[in-house]
Amino acid sequence: MKLSSKIAAGIGALGIAALASMPAFAQDAPPTVNSGDAAWMMTSAVLVLAMIVPGLALFYGGLTRAKNMLSTMTQIGAVACLGMLIWIMWGYTMAFGEGGSAFLGGFSKLFMKGITPDSISGSIPEYVFACFQMTFAAITVALVLGATVERLKFSAAMIFAAIWLTLVYFPIAHMVWASDGLFFKAGALDFAGGTVVHINAGISALVASLIVGKRLGYPKEPMPPHSMTLTVVGTGLLWVGWFGFNAGSALAANGAAGLAMINTFVATASAALFWMLAERLNGHKGSALGFCSGIIAGLVAITPAAGNSGPFGAVVLGAVASIICFYAVTILKPKLGYDDALDAFGIHGVGGIIGAIGTGIVYAPSLGGPGKPDYDMAHQLIVQVEAVATTVVWAVIGTVIAMFIAKALTGLRVTSTIEQEGLDLGEHGERAYNI
Repeated sequence: MKLSSKIAAGIGALGIAALASMPAFAQDAPPTVNSGDAAWMMTSAVLVLAMIVPGLALFYGGLTRAKNMLSTMTQIGAVACLGMLIWIMWGYTMAFGEGGSAFLGGFSKLFMKGITPDSISGSIPEYVFACFQMTFAAITVALVLGATVERLKFSAAMIFAAIWLTLVYFPIAHMVWASDGLFFKAGALDFAGGTVVHINAGISALVASLIVGKRLGYPKEPMPPHSMTLTVVGTGLLWVGWFGFNAGSALAANGAAGLAMINTFVATASAALFWMLAERLNGHKGSALGFCSGIIAGLVAITPAAGNSGPFGAVVLGAVASIICFYAVTILKPKLGYDDALDAFGIHGVGGIIGAIGTGIVYAPSLGGPGKPDYDMAHQLIVQVEAVATTVVWAVIGTVIAMFIAKALTGLRVTSTIEQEGLDLGEHGERAYNI
């Protein structure tokens, strides 16, 4: 069976090894849809959508002040919707179109040209694959906005999203997941988006927060979350949806999906408890916010390793990432003074880097990973670091360009009056709570 770029993209090292070992007669058979795989992938796409709205919207919204709750949720939902439309116009072909280069897909599928209900990607309809990958693009750009809430204009967020997806997300997705992509060919391990989603979003969030500037009163005025209840609900929805994110990246209902599933359970559980432990060891009470932050840190870290680690390796990776992210949020951020409002960089950026590099370690069979007996950890770590470094540089440059174009077209910040009264009223003319 001939692999298209869509099948190769995101299938992970386990799936590729399994396909390579198939008998010759199976390789020559025409591709057909597997109804079980198709059903699982359709479910996975919907699970990732639930991560955005309501999951991420509630998680981020609860962490803001009450006067900015609706504006935060609206920005999350609106940029995700914009990302979906851009995806079917030019995003899909830029990421997975045939005839491209190592850095960018070809434009053979512009506006989904040539794709029909009979088109097949691996064992699923190509439309299903496109929908699944579409949700990844939608949530990634939404993650970036966690750093700029409570002062970024809605119009600026929309302009930024369109440009950022085009300049940053689509090329990185192609490089890592498409069969002719730079880091796919180099053998980089990224099962479900450590580089493509989390490092991309986290680094971009840091750059965006530096460009747009600090919130009025930060850091002198207290700015606690207005509803930890909603944040906990959003966290739970994110964890549930993440099984579509991670296990779905096997692109089939198979053993690789099962491995990703158990790793998404245990890495996350480990990270949640270790964050609370870090709070206690640093003289604080174990908090609900720490519990939620640990869950997200664990999910971020295990994303690239979901199908590339054994379960115990996932436990260790989740714990290590959680502790490092804790110190990034509580020590590094105050020391450097940047206003990453909802810690998109501290958790997604830092956790993504730990996860991407750590994948090169936990993949080793000697540590319970699925690598081959002759696995060369040193070489793989070099490849992982190169992919991480390229993603960081690409995200920085692309984000700077996107932010300055948005600034030139509409300006970045709301007025000080709107910022003081809240973006809910100032930008959208409504309140989250009419009491």
